[in-house]
Amino acid sequence: MPEATPPDEGTEMETVTVPDGTEIAYRRSGSGPPLVLVHGAWSSHHDWDDVVPALAESFHVVAYDRRGHSQSERPPGQGSIHEDVDDLAELIERLGLDTAWVVGNSFGASIALRLAAEHGELLHGVIAHEPPLFDVISDDPDLAPLVEEDEKMTANVADLIASGDHEGGAKQFIEFELGPGSWSQLPPYLRATLVENAPAFLDEARDPDQYAFDPGWLADFHRPVMLTTGSESPPTYAGVVSRLADALPAVEVMQFEGAGHIPHTTYPDEYMEATRGFIRRNAQ
Repeated sequence: MPEATPPDEGTEMETVTVPDGTEIAYRRSGSGPPLVLVHGAWSSHHDWDDVVPALAESFHVVAYDRRGHSQSERPPGQGSIHEDVDDLAELIERLGLDTAWVVGNSFGASIALRLAAEHGELLHGVIAHEPPLFDVISDDPDLAPLVEEDEKMTANVADLIASGDHEGGAKQFIEFELGPGSWSQLPPYLRATLVENAPAFLDEARDPDQYAFDPGWLADFHRPVMLTTGSESPPTYAGVVSRLADALPAVEVMQFEGAGHIPHTTYPDEYMEATRGFIRRNAQ
């Protein structure tokens, strides 16, 4: 797990204002080819703290808080993954990153792959761990019941958050994903972050496009993609990765042995080496 206290806790981040007026907070470190890190649900740029220092030795790393999360602005009204994709595109363009490598975890991986489908010209390549794009396996009779179980959990968590029980919703989600008792094992600051960002998860849970994806959207993205899974993760993620890999012209698939949904946190050295190695193999 991450350190008990984030290394830059209380320090001010840089911001960029996207066209709809929302301020997105980000932090830059290192130099070299641009590498943008996109966190998943509930979290913040601190989700990457265990790998940023090593990655910054080789890359110009940008880690940001997605809209509605931590130091980024939380606009009113129902949001959409489409806004997240637009924010990522705007960040790459406004920071003058030319073509960037984008690394995404979970919902952040979904955002990265949608950007590849919609604005592939902004990307040098993508590394995506376990995107929850469950629509692509909705016709799989073995996996569909597991997707339904996940959707029920998400609905229950959303109901708790909507009722005002942000901590109860966060705890239920974490213990579903990481196992019973895992909530109490998280560092206090991380539990506080999850509770603070619960409204953003509610927004995502109520977005009708959160799981939607057509693998065919990636057929024209010819730049390198690495799709990863954890050996301890539910088989739904491997199913999604398999379907996406079939559609991609230039793809590598790898599994982190012993890891689950957050290998950059539980196996940071292995994750960093896999990321750096993939980029080096595909540098042009």
